[in-house]
Amino acid sequence: MKEATPRTIYLKDYSPPDFLINETVLRFELGDETTRVVSHLRIRRSATADTAAPLVLDGENLALVSVALGGKPLPAEAYLVDDKSLTLPNVPDAFELTVETCLRPQDNTRLEGLYRSSGNFCTQCEAEGFRRITYYLDRPDVLSVFTTTVVADAAKYPVLLSNGNPAASGLLEDGQHYATWHDPYPKPSYLFALVAGDLACHRDEYVTASGRRVDLRIYVEAHNADKCAHAMASVKKSMQWDEERFGLEYDLDIYMIVAVDDFNMGAMENKGLNVFNSRFVLARPDTATDDDYEHIEGVIAHEYFHNWTGNRVTCRDWFQLSLKEGLTVFRDQSFTAEMTSGTVKRIGDVRRLRTHQFAEDAGPMAHPVRPAAYMEINNFYTVTVYEKGAEVVRMYETLLGRDGFRRGMDLYFKRHDGQAVTTDDFLAAMTDANGADLEQFRRWYDQAGTRGWRSRTSGSRKQDATRCVCASPAHRRPDSR
Repeated sequence: MKEATPRTIYLKDYSPPDFLINETVLRFELGDETTRVVSHLRIRRSATADTAAPLVLDGENLALVSVALGGKPLPAEAYLVDDKSLTLPNVPDAFELTVETCLRPQDNTRLEGLYRSSGNFCTQCEAEGFRRITYYLDRPDVLSVFTTTVVADAAKYPVLLSNGNPAASGLLEDGQHYATWHDPYPKPSYLFALVAGDLACHRDEYVTASGRRVDLRIYVEAHNADKCAHAMASVKKSMQWDEERFGLEYDLDIYMIVAVDDFNMGAMENKGLNVFNSRFVLARPDTATDDDYEHIEGVIAHEYFHNWTGNRVTCRDWFQLSLKEGLTVFRDQSFTAEMTSGTVKRIGDVRRLRTHQFAEDAGPMAHPVRPAAYMEINNFYTVTVYEKGAEVVRMYETLLGRDGFRRGMDLYFKRHDGQAVTTDDFLAAMTDANGADLEQFRRWYDQAGTRGWRSRTSGSRKQDATRCVCASPAHRRPDSR
C-alpha cells in the first residue's frame, strides 16, 4: 500500500551508503510475455558503516524468483521482501549476491525502468528507474563497473545495445542471439541503458586528439534513416569542441545514440548509449527549419558533454542535480555560442531565463539551485536547476576569466574523476585552482529568488541578483535531461 502522504527527503539527512557495489553483471532474457533478469553483484560494506547494518536493496514492481549469497540459494526466511525493498539482515563484509527477477516490460506504463513500446525494448533509469529492473542500491553515490548481456529473438530484435564497449555476441538455440557489453568506468545505476529492437544504423567515425578511432552510431527506426546526417555532424563537432575547450577526450571505443519516437524524456545521457526522443535528433532540409537544426545540435552537444560532467564525475545525491545539469547547460550554451552567433545566443538564453526562470523564482514553486528538501525528485528537473544553475557557473567564468575557469575545471576532474560529489566540491576546485575567495557563492546554491540579500556583516544590500544573473546565461529543453 502506498503512503497517503509522500515522505519528504532532506539534504541535511544525507548519510553515506552502508554498502558499495564493486561489480555488476547483468543478464537480460527478453521475451514477449516475461523478461528474466539475473543480477550478479560483488558487494562490500563501506568503511563507515555499522558492522551490523543489514543490506537493503531498492526494488519496485518486481517478481522475485530467487536469491543466492556466495553461490548458495537462500531460503525465503533468510530475507525480507516488501513493495519497496529486499533486505538481507545478516551478510558478511564482502560477498557476492545473485538475484533473479521477472518483469513484464509491456505493462510498464510509467516508462521508468525497462519498458517495451512500438516493438522496441528501452530503458529510462534517471532518477530512480533502475529499481524497477532489479533489486539494487539505486542511488547516485553507489558507482559500479557494469557488464551486461542481452538475449532476445534474433528476428524480432536484431539490435541489442547497452553501455560501454561491445565484448561478445553470437547466435543461440531456438532463434535467439546475444550481445555482451562492458563499461569499464564505474557509474551509478541511473546511467544504465538497454535498447533492443529492429533499428537502422547510421555510422561514422571520429579520430580523437590522441589518435584513437571512435566508432559512431545513430540507431533510428527505419522510416527515419534519412534524417541522421545533421545529428552525426553535431556529435563530431561536440567531440572536437570539448577536446579544444576543456581538454576532454571521449573515453570509450564506441559512442551510440538511439532515437525513437516514443521515448518518454527529451534525451538521456546514459554512458556511451544516449537515448533521445526522435524530435531532438532527426532533421532533413525539407522538413526542418534553421532553428530546428540549431536546437538539435545543442541537445546532441548537451548529452555528449555529460560524458564528463555527469558521468565520469556524477552527483553524490539528487539535491546536487545542478552539479551536472547546470554545468552541462553552461557547456552546451558556450558550444552553441561558438558554433553560431554568441550575441544572438546570449540574447535568446537571457530571454528564456527572464520569461521562465524569473517567473518560477517569483512564484510558489520557487526553490534554490540546490534544494534543501523534496518529496518527488522528478519535480526538480526545473529551469531553476538547469538555467539558473548555468548562470551560477557562468559567473565563475566571469569572475575568474576563461583561463581561471579552465584551471578550476581541470582540478575538478583531477580530484573527482570516478566519484560522486557535490556543488561544494565544484566550488572548492574553482577556489583552490585560482586562490580566490568564493565563499559567498554558496548563497547562490542555497537561496531562492532573484532579489538581493543583506550582508550578514554590514546589513547593506548586496548587488541585485537580477542584474548579476542577466549578465550571464540560460537555455534548455524543459523535457530533456
